[in-house]
Amino acid sequence: MKKSQDIIRVSEPCLGPEEITNVTDCLKRGMISGYIQGDYLEKFEQLVSESCGTKHGIATTSGTTALALAVATLNLGPGDEIIVPALTNIASAFAVVYSGAKPVFIDSEPVTWNLNPELLRPLISTKTKAIMPVHLYGHPVDMDPVLKIAQEYNLKIIEDAAEAHGAEYHGKRAGGMGDIGCLSFFSNKIATTGEGGMLVTNDDQIAERARFLKNLGYSNREKFLHTELAFNYRLTNLQAALGVAQMSRLDKTISAKRKIAELYSKRLRQVKGLQLPAELPRVKNVYWMYGIVLGPDHPDRQRVRDGMMVAGIETRNFFYPMHLQPVFKKMGILAGNSGLPVAEHLGERGLYLPSSPKLTEPQIERICETLIQNLKNK
Repeated sequence: MKKSQDIIRVSEPCLGPEEITNVTDCLKRGMISGYIQGDYLEKFEQLVSESCGTKHGIATTSGTTALALAVATLNLGPGDEIIVPALTNIASAFAVVYSGAKPVFIDSEPVTWNLNPELLRPLISTKTKAIMPVHLYGHPVDMDPVLKIAQEYNLKIIEDAAEAHGAEYHGKRAGGMGDIGCLSFFSNKIATTGEGGMLVTNDDQIAERARFLKNLGYSNREKFLHTELAFNYRLTNLQAALGVAQMSRLDKTISAKRKIAELYSKRLRQVKGLQLPAELPRVKNVYWMYGIVLGPDHPDRQRVRDGMMVAGIETRNFFYPMHLQPVFKKMGILAGNSGLPVAEHLGERGLYLPSSPKLTEPQIERICETLIQNLKNK
C-alpha cells in the first residue's frame, strides 16, 4: 500500500493566492459573517447567478440546504410527491423527505446516466407537484422533454446542478433552466467554499421568499417578530470570499476537467466492454467526475478498486440507488413493481476515477495503465 502522500485522490481542491488574499482580507476587517458584515457574499451570489444565466442567487450552507430551501420555497410538503432520479446523491432525496413530501424514484437512461424522460408520464399522479432533474457527474439532463412535460402537467422544476456548475444544454446553463436551480460548493465541486450551496432563479417572488426563509424569517418591519417557521441556512462572508476567488477561475477549472476527460477517453476508448462518459450533441459536459461502467466480462468492481488502491490510486463507486437505501426502505419509499434496472446496474458496476483539475498527464497515464491491468485480472 502506498503512503497517503503518494496516493492519487479522487478529488482535491485547487486553492491559490487569491483565495488567501480574500480570506485574509475578511479576517483583517473582522467581516466574517453575512450581508451586514462584509461585501463578498453579495458579490459571490451575483457571480454564481450570472454563471447560471439567472437573475438571483441565494447562498446557503450547503447544496443539501439549497435543495431543502427550494422545496420549502415552493411550499411543497405532506401529501405532495416530487419525482427524483434513483441514481443520485442521497441529498436530493433527503431534501424532499425533510419537507414531509415523498420522493418518487425514476430510472436512469443508459447513456448519460441521468433520469430517463421517457419514464416520466407514468409516474405523474394528482399528488405530483415537481420534478427534480439531477445533472449527474457533470452531464446535463435531456431537459427539453422534461420541461415540456412539466409545463403540460403544471409541475415545478428544481434542478440539482450540484455536480454540473458551468455545464450547458442547448446553449443554456445547468441550474438556469427550471424554476429553481441548486448548486453545491463542497470541497470536491467545480467551485468550492469548503461547505456551501446556492439557490438560483429568475423568479423575483421565489428569490424574495427564499431569502426570507433561509434567514430565520426575519421581518423587515419588526426584526424579532416571526410569522413562519424558517431556517438558518446562511453562508458566511468568509466562505464567500473563498468562493469569489474560485469563481475567477471557473472557466479554467472546467477547461482542465474537460482536458482530463479527453485524455482519459483517448486512452480508455480501446478497452473492450468499458462504458465511458457521454457528451451528447449541443451539450457541454463539465466532467465533475470521470465515471466508467465495467462490462460483464470485467472483474468484480471491488476487486478492480482494491487493485487500484494497492497501486496508490483512489476510486469511488457510483451512488447507491435511492430505492435500495436502507433509510428509505424503513420508510416504505420503494421502487415500483417494474424496479429500476438501469440505476441498479449502474450502481453495481459504475465507478469514477481521480478527477482533480490538478491531475497531470503522466498521472492520468499511470491511472489508465493501472486500470487496464486490473481489468485483465479476472
